[in-house]
Amino acid sequence: MPTLYNVADSNVRKTWLMITFFLIFVIAVGWLFSYILDSQMILYFAIIFSVLTSVTSYWFSDKIVLATTGAMPIEKNDNPELYRIVENLCITAGIPVPKIYILNEAQPNAFATGRDYNHAVIAVTKGLLGKLEKNEIEGVIAHELSHIKNKDMLLMTAVVVLAGVISVITDFFLRISFWGGHRDNDNNSNANGIMIVLGIVAAILAPIAATLIQLSISRKREFLADASGALLTRYPEGLASALEKIASDNSQLRTANSANAHLFISSPFRGKETKSWFNKLFMTHPPVEERIANLRGMKV
Repeated sequence: MPTLYNVADSNVRKTWLMITFFLIFVIAVGWLFSYILDSQMILYFAIIFSVLTSVTSYWFSDKIVLATTGAMPIEKNDNPELYRIVENLCITAGIPVPKIYILNEAQPNAFATGRDYNHAVIAVTKGLLGKLEKNEIEGVIAHELSHIKNKDMLLMTAVVVLAGVISVITDFFLRISFWGGHRDNDNNSNANGIMIVLGIVAAILAPIAATLIQLSISRKREFLADASGALLTRYPEGLASALEKIASDNSQLRTANSANAHLFISSPFRGKETKSWFNKLFMTHPPVEERIANLRGMKV
């Protein structure tokens, strides 16, 4: 019988296993292209470029996300009950109270962002506050606080760096290969030709593979936040019921887009989800049915 504790531990192990595989994958692709082009500079440049761009995005992520969603800050006297829920759960989690924002959206949904405990933000929609019961709201808030406590923003930034490295070096490799830049060795031209063909195939497939790994890690963090959130409230049914209501609500979230969709507790797109195995590979969130089943199968 799965418990809240072993489910959370399992998701942590699976996440770090995926990240380890991702690191090996990045190193292998970098080595292949560096060997074919007979230059280490491509890998060094890719790493430096990806780290700089990703760290910049991470440092200002909360401001960027809040601006794109139109979320507005509230004070304690604006919504005392919401503040009380957040404060109580933060005491249980042992983290500072984050800033709280409200989105003027009818769709029930929520997200967390920020680079660390002291710069964290939780945003909820008006639809969430108006359509969910108190214990369901507590489940959603606990899920989002778990993202903050588990340092998912930092982890996903590291994953974005790795995916960025793959994208940059594959693009650079294809450009160089097009202009004839590669290892030149007449004594082993057949082997070099095979390596170049393998390099081109890898350059085409590697960014796709990197995206799939990135999305897989993101989905694992959602499962982990579900389990961690249930640990905070000691009531998995609250989050399970909330996810049911959120998924069944047909309201559109006007400010949602492909850049911020992964932040929300549930995919904000309505009428666009598909259940085929192929499309599941590219989902930012696990299927909500699986999340609900996992929560209801947990033993408190």
